[in-house]
Amino acid sequence: MKNKVHAYLRKPTIVISIILISSVLSYLTGGLGYIFGIAVALITFWASNYNWIEFGIGKLKWRKTFVRAVLYAMLIFIVMDLVIQPFVELHWGSIDLSQLDSIRSNFGNYLMFVVFMWIVAAFGEEFLYRGFFMKRFAEILGGTNRDWLISAFAISTLFGMAHLYQGISGMITTGLIGLILSIIFYKNRDNLTLNILIHGIYNMIGITLIYLDRERMFIDWVLQYL
Repeated sequence: MKNKVHAYLRKPTIVISIILISSVLSYLTGGLGYIFGIAVALITFWASNYNWIEFGIGKLKWRKTFVRAVLYAMLIFIVMDLVIQPFVELHWGSIDLSQLDSIRSNFGNYLMFVVFMWIVAAFGEEFLYRGFFMKRFAEILGGTNRDWLISAFAISTLFGMAHLYQGISGMITTGLIGLILSIIFYKNRDNLTLNILIHGIYNMIGITLIYLDRERMFIDWVLQYL
């Protein structure tokens, strides 16, 4: 049974249909698209006999991967907060982070959200968007470097659209972050763990600043000079 399910879920038409359905649901309803996509990804993982490498998670050197993840996350944060986000907000308004107001100055909610983020966003989104969607779509296109780059741009666009609840600025910046993460995965196709750690550490910085009610200190500082 597993082999039949696995073969079925790897058919190009099925993979593309799953990507489109998940993306449309995410754009229209938010979380429902993610739930649908991650459910199919986990079923595929089960049908593959829990083959991690099929999703880009191979053997790795943990210390080196962690150090790289910290450096990448800090660099992405600096570029986004000091360059990209101020420019985007100048033209399309502030990012809507009101859904995270419950963690401001509330340490209990902050801790619970950190755990939630590592599971759903860091692991879940990377497993779904990079390990499943991007990898499968690149393979359907032919698996060349060019195909991987096309897939990176396509899936990053869908990743950004899934964050429309943050407003236009949130959708644009998240799409750009998704593109950076996709390029990193393109260069490290058997090390999705690197992406998971980058995603989680980057989000940790942002979530901690929201908890401290300081998430706009760098952005507003730049905006006053624009």
